[in-house]
Amino acid sequence: MDNGELPRLIYLVLLGTAVAGWFIAENRNSLGKTARAALVWGMIFLGFVAGYGLWEDVSRDLVPRQAVLEDQSVIEVPRQGDGHFHLTLRLNGEPIEFLVDTGATDMVLSLADAERAGLDPDNLAFLGSARTANGTVPTAFTRVDEVALGPVVFNNVRAAVNGGEMRGSLLGMSFLSQFERLEIEDNTLRLSY
Repeated sequence: MDNGELPRLIYLVLLGTAVAGWFIAENRNSLGKTARAALVWGMIFLGFVAGYGLWEDVSRDLVPRQAVLEDQSVIEVPRQGDGHFHLTLRLNGEPIEFLVDTGATDMVLSLADAERAGLDPDNLAFLGSARTANGTVPTAFTRVDEVALGPVVFNNVRAAVNGGEMRGSLLGMSFLSQFERLEIEDNTLRLSY
């Protein structure tokens, strides 16, 4: 604490004490009611703080991740609270969540997601490498028999499996370029097929 903050702190403590003293003196005949009212307002305040802190978790359940528009051949994906677009694809029938990464070349699967999709990492040849924020990691290229996004199904899709530590899978341009059109507007990603 520097020299300028100590006088401010003393001033705020004195001001708070004066306001609290005045409040108690004015309400001394009904301190029980005042305490209940203060408790209610305190709980309301805590409710707002908790709601604000949990909003990202709650909004994941309330805000749709992706939607196929009827009578159109467009898949819409709203931008999530983390600022990114997330898509859930079915790889060989298994739902896998992807982070849309237009800067990535390939569809990149984490080891866990590759296993969920029916790919055995022990049977993959990790001959390639990729530079990531965590350093250089081994990669293996493979093919996924079936990849579905809503009503759109692709067969024999090229994918890379990241042999390093990775939080989730990335959806790069090799997959996204299979759509007729990709556009981002008004915090919405639209894929036309």
